[in-house]
Amino acid sequence: MRGALLLALVLTMSPTHAAAQRSPVILSTTTSTQDSGLLDVLVPMFERQTGYTVKTIAVGTGQALALAARGEADVVLAHAPALERKYVEDGTMLDRRLVMYNDFVIIGPSDDPAKIKGMKRAADALKAIAASHARFVSRGDNSGTHVLEKSLWKLARVEPRGAWYIEAGQGMGATLGIADDRKAYTLSDRGTFLALQKRVRLPILVERDRPLLNIYSVMKVNASNGPRVNAAGGAAFADFMVSADVQKVIKTFGVARYGQALFEPIAGTKEEEVGGTE
Repeated sequence: MRGALLLALVLTMSPTHAAAQRSPVILSTTTSTQDSGLLDVLVPMFERQTGYTVKTIAVGTGQALALAARGEADVVLAHAPALERKYVEDGTMLDRRLVMYNDFVIIGPSDDPAKIKGMKRAADALKAIAASHARFVSRGDNSGTHVLEKSLWKLARVEPRGAWYIEAGQGMGATLGIADDRKAYTLSDRGTFLALQKRVRLPILVERDRPLLNIYSVMKVNASNGPRVNAAGGAAFADFMVSADVQKVIKTFGVARYGQALFEPIAGTKEEEVGGTE
């Protein structure tokens, strides 16, 4: 009897048992990190290292931040700097740190009815698409991609409306599928486009304009947002994303499969040094 009690005590005190008692970490993030396949690599790595389990909610950045602000997530990985800063300023998000970046591209039908191929400025390309009434598929979901798209329309001094402008209300992968089916133009982060390029036949037509830079940040969720916030788990995941080991994984992710990395690690870098998305 005493032996059984002693064994139970040892098991209770063991690291494995302690890890099993940890609350899951709820990661609120964007569909691009999910669709690119990056989280399929990083989440198991985090779980092995820490003993936490992770539940991922992949939605648009606006939704990801709103969930966390309501106390329904523990950590956020997003890519809408201006929007993120508002949440940090009001105290619902904490310790915003840069993780990585890639860029956005404008893709479209190979016959290019708006004649945008090779244009240097993304805003000029959108202006040409609107003028030609060529189909354009918008995410339409208040995601980081949608926020950037709206800023580009503003630069182009165009209010997109009409039958040619299609609001998908979907994530990046689904939006790419709709654009491919409709032979339409759309804006995509390069990582998701490369990850899905076997299913999406639309070529890249405009790229490398400075406003197309796409910066991802990780933020801890303020424990005061709600009683279910796992502050310790969220902090552990945030620290994990900017760790040297993870930054090395990000630097090579995609090279073997696509011939190029899908993201560039930038932990410890200032935003102005990267260039910004605004």
